[in-house]
Order: sequence, then structure tokens, then C-alpha cells
Amino acid sequence: MFEDDDSVFAAMRAGARGYLLKDSSGQEVGHAIRAVASGEAIFGPGVAQRLISFFSAPSPAVTRRAFPELAQREEEVLSLVAQGKSNQQIAKELFVSLKTVRNHVSNIFLKLQVADRAQAVIRAREAGLGHEKSS
Repeated sequence: MFEDDDSVFAAMRAGARGYLLKDSSGQEVGHAIRAVASGEAIFGPGVAQRLISFFSAPSPAVTRRAFPELAQREEEVLSLVAQGKSNQQIAKELFVSLKTVRNHVSNIFLKLQVADRAQAVIRAREAGLGHEKSS
């Protein structure tokens, strides 16, 4: 097979328990078939080194958002709603107009498919939003 990362990882995601390169000898292929048949995982030296490098490298910090369907500002508004703040309080805190807050709240309801503020608060709190930031 090919030695590039995409090919190796695509094969693994598809369930491969072994991966040899095209230049593997017949003896290596036979050993790999027997090993995989008995439950082992077999990777050629180049592939094994790629796997070791991939899994030993520090993973990039990925921040998972509670509601990726919401814009960042909408998630911020939802968090304030979940803290029990009124639209007027949110507008004042975010330095935006009351109409802007109403628009955000309407968009949040649509995107989260909730009927009212109470349902939005429940969803937000279940996701960990709405806890006031400590100073």
C-alpha cells in the first residue's frame, strides 16, 4: 500500500488491523496474514513509525463549543439568558441594543429548536452554560 498518512489512517478507520507497504516480501505478507488472523495487529516499520509519531505528538488544544450551530455571540447571549438575565440586562452588559439582543434570542430559539426561554435555559445549563464567571 501507500505510505502517506491519509492512506494509512483511512485504512485504519475502515477497520484494517495490518498495513504493509508494496515493497514487503512474500514472507512478510504471509507472516502478517497469519498474525492478523490470530488477532494481532501488524504494521510495516515505516508505517509503525508514522503511527508512533502521530500518537506521541501532543494533540492540539481543541475547544469544543457547547452549541456549534450558534454564532459565538449567540452562545454568549444564551449563557447570559441561562444566568437569568433579562434582555435589557444583556443589552447593557454587551453594549448592544435591545433589538439586537431580541434578534439573537430569536435566532437561538430557532437554531436550538426550542419554543421559549425556559427550554433554552434548560438546554444551556445541561451543556454547562449559564454559570456566572467568577472575578
